[in-house]
Amino acid sequence: MASSPDDQTSKSYAQWVRRSIIRNSNSRSLLVSLFESSVPEPKDLLREVLLEGFENGISSRYASTFVKGNPFLVAALARDYGVREEQVLTTTGATGALSLIYRALLKAGDRILIENPSFELFGSLAQSVGIAVDTFERPAPYFTIDPAEVEARIRPETRMIVLSNLHNPSGMPVSDDTMRALCAVADRHDVVLVVDEVYAPYAGDRLRPAASLGASPRVLSVNSLTKIFGLSTLRCGWIVGDESLVAPVRELAREVEFAISNLAHAVAALVVENPARFQENTFSVIAKARPIIESYHAYWTAEGLVEGTLPESGCIAFPRLVGIGDTEHFSGWLSDRCGVLVAPGEYFGAPGHIRLGFAMEPSRLDYGLQALTDGLLTYRETHRLLELP
Repeated sequence: MASSPDDQTSKSYAQWVRRSIIRNSNSRSLLVSLFESSVPEPKDLLREVLLEGFENGISSRYASTFVKGNPFLVAALARDYGVREEQVLTTTGATGALSLIYRALLKAGDRILIENPSFELFGSLAQSVGIAVDTFERPAPYFTIDPAEVEARIRPETRMIVLSNLHNPSGMPVSDDTMRALCAVADRHDVVLVVDEVYAPYAGDRLRPAASLGASPRVLSVNSLTKIFGLSTLRCGWIVGDESLVAPVRELAREVEFAISNLAHAVAALVVENPARFQENTFSVIAKARPIIESYHAYWTAEGLVEGTLPESGCIAFPRLVGIGDTEHFSGWLSDRCGVLVAPGEYFGAPGHIRLGFAMEPSRLDYGLQALTDGLLTYRETHRLLELP
């Protein structure tokens, strides 16, 4: 089904986040943000990298990004993906990458096909440049993709398929075999397959980037340092794919992209070249948090409070709240009552679900999940009583 621009405007996740933070900041009641979707910014590690690179002079990685991007960063990414440097384009974050792809490869009258549930920007960015949006379903509880259903949803005007792996909002993976099948669909219909992989590194070696599978020249991988390392401050993203697709995106970037920071991408190069300490920090945070979320999730399921499966990897989950259909109202009620904020499923196309981010310090996570548990019990009972004759 297609969604209208008005629906996207009224249901903007970014606007909801800003409103919620301002609302709770003004009341000084926000204690735990369970809507956060990455590890906390590793400020101490960032400081170490800056000192190593710049304390005794300017790092050799400090180079112009204007012509081809930071050459050291591009070389490191090409190494990691097993591709030629011409197949890599660095951008101002993953959102900037997706925007460039839409503007370079699509035109008025084209349509894109995106997953549902999905990250809201997949659709809203397309609609902002006049591209119509259709959807295919990734059904709960495993949020798998059926390539045959995707193929059945393709229209004559469809020029692009967009999905995420790991899935945002559920954290569930798309297997390499399914990705190869989707690449075959893209080849048969001459459409571009764009895969947002900002959460994929959480799965370690269990997932390969789509652009590294060698399954199709019609696939583009998008990623950034924001989710896996918590380094949103660097605004560093990238696109990897066949040169036939990357080249027109690069040409557009040369015309319109003037905001990439030489300093930020120099630091990004230092991180990507030697990522071990950032990886250790990320997986240390997850290792401490996972037993806590697993314990609460098992309790919620046993008590009939939620339905769904906790993903094996990553830092997000997307349970369905049993008996609570209006999760936007529940989220506001919970933040007012407990100072705990969860992301309503309405903003991902799945009312009744909430997206939880659990990559945080254990005591804060435990507090937030306990408050959520109490809230689920109280909210359901209160609203059941209100509905009695």
